Amino acid sequence: MESYTDQQTSTWQTKFKAMGPGILMASAAVGGSHIVSSTQAGAIYGWQLAVIVLLINLFKYPFFRFGSQYTIQNGKSLIEGYGEKGKAYLIVFFIMNIFSAMVNTAAVSILAAAILFNIFPNGFGLSIAQLTTMIIVFTWAMLLIGGYKFLDGLSKWVMTALTLATTLAVIIALFKHKAYAPGFVAPSPWNMAALPFIVSLMGWMPAPIEISAINSMWTVEKRKTVKISYLDGLFDFNVGYIGTAILALIFLALGALIQFGSGEKVQGASAAYISQFIGMYAKSFGDWSRLLIAFIAFLCIFGTVITVIDGYSRANDETLRILLGLGKSESSQRSLNIWMTVTSVIGIVIVYLFSGNVATMLRFAMIASFLTTPIFAYLNYSLVNNKEHRISGWLKNLSILGLIYLFGFAFFFLFAMLTGKV
Repeated sequence: MESYTDQQTSTWQTKFKAMGPGILMASAAVGGSHIVSSTQAGAIYGWQLAVIVLLINLFKYPFFRFGSQYTIQNGKSLIEGYGEKGKAYLIVFFIMNIFSAMVNTAAVSILAAAILFNIFPNGFGLSIAQLTTMIIVFTWAMLLIGGYKFLDGLSKWVMTALTLATTLAVIIALFKHKAYAPGFVAPSPWNMAALPFIVSLMGWMPAPIEISAINSMWTVEKRKTVKISYLDGLFDFNVGYIGTAILALIFLALGALIQFGSGEKVQGASAAYISQFIGMYAKSFGDWSRLLIAFIAFLCIFGTVITVIDGYSRANDETLRILLGLGKSESSQRSLNIWMTVTSVIGIVIVYLFSGNVATMLRFAMIASFLTTPIFAYLNYSLVNNKEHRISGWLKNLSILGLIYLFGFAFFFLFAMLTGKV
């Protein structure tokens, strides 16, 4: 199979044309993990958890990178690689991915609806569940009409606007005087009580590990219109990945600079926190900033809704194709549309059945994502470190350190749970 590792000279023009999958990955990543978990981390603990945000982004880096690297080098998706390793890997991935697709669609859509509910008086008279349904249906229709090409173009503008707006908010916060509430004592995250929050923060930071497989699917789709060299493909990935890491720290900074030490209890529930997120910024900057912060938040979450429905559907469609032994020609846009429809419908059902427990569901999904991360991190590592390809130098060392960190933290958390320490 043709490889695009060295077929062209890498220039800034070819780099820009190759951009897309990495930006889509950033759009999928910058959602619940950033606007909720990162900002809450800063709001509750100040700058103390910045080191955790840095470490998890650093140690997950090689395993996300291997997804793009494998696809560019072999011309196959990461999911095809899982299938070649054995059906057991593929079945486990399929089960996890279906769960994540339905839960994440419901969770991030409710967050987007919560923002609209706070922007407009009483959400136009609609409930959050009704607003959520409208957002899911709108996204579903947009993807069916526009498909990947529209999503690829839209994500670049969404992420550009998000980055500029978020950076502006941080600059404003840096130059605004802030006084802590009387008697405020900063809580410490370095205890067992804070462990579930830290683990959930890491679970979706910068994104669930299955996004690496979804990113490889977007890379395959991108290659249908643009031939991507190895260097250009990695450039696109690095822009997306490093961008999400920087934005995670920026959102943590917003929480630390504005909410931390204010004396008002930080809400744990995701939808309730969105209301507090917008309201507390308005108190700090003035009411004029309400729409700016809401704009940042909505772009952030809506971008995630789009990429979750599209990306998880693509991954599920591809996984089922391989499990059934069908050829690529037998997998069509029609089957992808069916998956997007099923994902959207079940997401809406979850919204109406469990809308009161979305925060718990979201936290559970984040923790479960972290506990499965080491398994798929090792699987991604094994796909690019074999007889055909060898990893060497700093990337290999970082991979080994990353596996030690991920497995070690996962076992430590499980031990703490089983012994009743958390």
